[in-house]
Amino acid sequence: MPPARPETDATPGPRRHEGAVREMAGYNLKRAYIVLHSAAQEAAAEFDLRIPTFSCLSVIVRNPEITPSKLAEMLRIERSNTVVIVDELETRELVSRKRMKTDRRRYALSATVRGRHLHDQAAEAIAQAEATCLTRLSDDEQALLVEMLNRIEGSMTG
Repeated sequence: MPPARPETDATPGPRRHEGAVREMAGYNLKRAYIVLHSAAQEAAAEFDLRIPTFSCLSVIVRNPEITPSKLAEMLRIERSNTVVIVDELETRELVSRKRMKTDRRRYALSATVRGRHLHDQAAEAIAQAEATCLTRLSDDEQALLVEMLNRIEGSMTG
């Protein structure tokens, strides 16, 4: 870890008083997450979606005929939570659940036309909300940030 930078009168606002935590990646990621997640939630709410619901819909749109267990694995959420979200999406006629021909015990999930349309609208609104939060970063810095976050995640998976 780099040496802590001394706090000075030039250190902005409340950060000057937070101490060593401001030098820690995890703490700063959490703070940035709060800003980004709040903006995304607000944008998703305009479409009567929550972030977990939008996330599931997004993966289903990109992966037609995905199984609920694969969906849970990709999003790293509990299978039981996935069932609740898929039930909500199905009730709203945003996804369809059909028995797989190869294994009648399993289901395949696909987005409906209505689901794809709502997804596209919500994705655009969420992207705009995120872009507003990231205006202090150049396009290259934003791309680098996403790349670095993916590398951090990848460090835990091998």
